[in-house]
Amino acid sequence: MATGRTHRPATRSRGIPEATVARLPLYLRALTALSERSVPTVSSEELAAAAGVNSAKLRKDFSYLGSYGTRGVGYDVEYLVYQISRELGLTQDWPVVIVGIGNLGAALANYGGFASRGFRVAALIDADPAMAGKPVAGIAVQHTDELEKIITDNGVSIGVIATPAGAAQQVCDRLVAAGVTSILNFAPTVLTVPDGVDVRKVDLSIELQILAFHEQRKAGEGTEAEVEQAAASVRTPVSRTDAGSEGGRQQGPDGDVPAVMPA
Repeated sequence: MATGRTHRPATRSRGIPEATVARLPLYLRALTALSERSVPTVSSEELAAAAGVNSAKLRKDFSYLGSYGTRGVGYDVEYLVYQISRELGLTQDWPVVIVGIGNLGAALANYGGFASRGFRVAALIDADPAMAGKPVAGIAVQHTDELEKIITDNGVSIGVIATPAGAAQQVCDRLVAAGVTSILNFAPTVLTVPDGVDVRKVDLSIELQILAFHEQRKAGEGTEAEVEQAAASVRTPVSRTDAGSEGGRQQGPDGDVPAVMPA
């Protein structure tokens, strides 16, 4: 069985833009759902809507793969699943190690989507001696002292860091020194890596902060609308028929003026 160390994805050598690569998993997820429902073909408009992009961008992305669909028919779902999976390197086995088996690391270990998407959790590693040997998701946790040997024995090129922030850089350095060239970082810190090593960062707190920004903005827009409505009612002129001793108008040097001047 092929391993991640000896086979690399073809996307970079084929000159596929990074923005397109980032959207390929979205297309694959939508196509997989169609395949599971035995849908044979899909139009660019339908697939774009399912993936959350516009159809022109989808067609451009697929042109990099050499896939243009058939006019009046659309795209063959099964072929696209294979084609995108091949470009993403998912038609082979990618052994992965997860370092840091706390609540998050254990949740990742129990995630059932890895195996179905071409990733095999080869090992779970933790610095706590009390964790050594304990089964998580059917895999015995191993101590960090064994990290380099585990990576070598399993041909691992992808590492997942789910440690506390303070330990993440040291773990990263050891992974890279042992031959890992791609890292998925869940630790709330920025990692420094040499050229040739790819890092993808997943920071849940940042994502929540971005959502909080949008929530505040939506609330602010509601407040602004209320202020604007109140200001509009103040600016509405009072008709002369409503003027009286306490009416809407006063006599000024230049004639009638509103009792409350608009800003």
